[in-house]
Amino acid sequence: MKYKTAHLPFLALLALSVYAHATSKPNIIFIMADDLGYGDVGFNEQERIKTPNLDQLAREGMVFTDHYSGSTVCMPSRGCLLTGKHLGHATIRGNPRWTASGTAVDLRPEDVTIAEELKRAGYHTGVVGKWGLAEASDDSLPTRQGFDYFYGYRNHKDAHHYYWPDLWENESIAHLPENDVENTKGKYVHDLLTDAALRFIDQNSDQPFFLYLAYTIPHYELTVPEDSKRQYQDLNWPERKMKKAHYRHDREGNVTYAGMVSRMDRDIGRLIERLQEQGLDEKTLVIFTSDNGPEYERNDRFFNSSGPLRGGKRDLYEGGIRVPFVARWPSKIDPGTKSDHVSAFWDFLPTACEIANIQPTDTVDGLSYLPTLLSQTKRQKQHDYLYWEFNEKQGPIQALRKDKWKAVRKGEQDLELYDLSKDLSEENDISHQHPEIARKLNQAIDAARTPHPEFPLLPIDRNKR
Repeated sequence: MKYKTAHLPFLALLALSVYAHATSKPNIIFIMADDLGYGDVGFNEQERIKTPNLDQLAREGMVFTDHYSGSTVCMPSRGCLLTGKHLGHATIRGNPRWTASGTAVDLRPEDVTIAEELKRAGYHTGVVGKWGLAEASDDSLPTRQGFDYFYGYRNHKDAHHYYWPDLWENESIAHLPENDVENTKGKYVHDLLTDAALRFIDQNSDQPFFLYLAYTIPHYELTVPEDSKRQYQDLNWPERKMKKAHYRHDREGNVTYAGMVSRMDRDIGRLIERLQEQGLDEKTLVIFTSDNGPEYERNDRFFNSSGPLRGGKRDLYEGGIRVPFVARWPSKIDPGTKSDHVSAFWDFLPTACEIANIQPTDTVDGLSYLPTLLSQTKRQKQHDYLYWEFNEKQGPIQALRKDKWKAVRKGEQDLELYDLSKDLSEENDISHQHPEIARKLNQAIDAARTPHPEFPLLPIDRNKR
């Protein structure tokens, strides 16, 4: 017998309404590479490393040319992404060793993450890959920060190794007895992360989900199974010999680096195929980016990993913080489009909240870039400025972008000023030509941050770390 809707009890009606509203929300997959440079992907003019699946994402979606990471190193960058706050207001402003006390600063219980926000909207949430935000306390584990599922590396240093034997699943260690870090043998962890991501998609195909897939490729160490190297062998590339130490590198760097990036690209293609197989393609937003600039090419420019940008990882010049970014959402994002909208990692939380039709719980520094994704540029809000700081051995360094202007300040030195519209490579310091602009940006840098006892803007002695 069929029941008319009007005869259903009120609670049943309410449950149906909530279910219908939840299932109409799009899935969100945020994929982040580790130390991948702006110029390491084909859609940003990479010529040697093959990234066909990422390039296909770009053809089917939107590329942001002016997107910035949260920091120039991984831990604070990830903190900015998850909490929607820039480094002047964030809980985590540096990597584990680089605090005033020498003790890592993790996410706090009171920090509101994007996972906690999306759970309010009915999403099932998962993180696969490198967490790196629970160095000191179990309170900072993903499962206590809004994620329903976690598989991967808990700690920053563990994620340096692709054959690490002790991954985490939720709040327990998943031991891999065959993995041999010293000899780089066993199960290649990147492959396990992809398998876990595919399982997460399969297991949540009937409800809205958020998957944060934090790959570790191409972070040091440089090692990859031989099948990923084959397309780059016998190309007469210059050899770059690598030495084994803490990082258990493969012998030859260039072929290995390219093979790692292409293996990641291959597996992103597998994720898209799985979405299509599950009938989820049209209702899934996929974003791909990197956590900061490149480490491998600090001096050598064989791959031109930073593209036209100056510097790389641990710099606050563009090469350290401007990162590749592509978003694909069939039927929502116009294919083959580019945007020069200036955006950063702390914009992701308010973007996801707008997609889920909720407001952020906490005060955030980010602005939703959903209008740009949907080509509704007239309603896109613009940042007054973007701010970064960095304080490892060469610090403290601060940087600020405001419109076309980029300011870099190193400790007590005079502020450097660049016009990015004319000097993307930051070759010409024009602070003396525009003293009034330099003065205002100096003031803006001072005003951009709140004090943090563990992250004072004072030199830190590396020898004590």
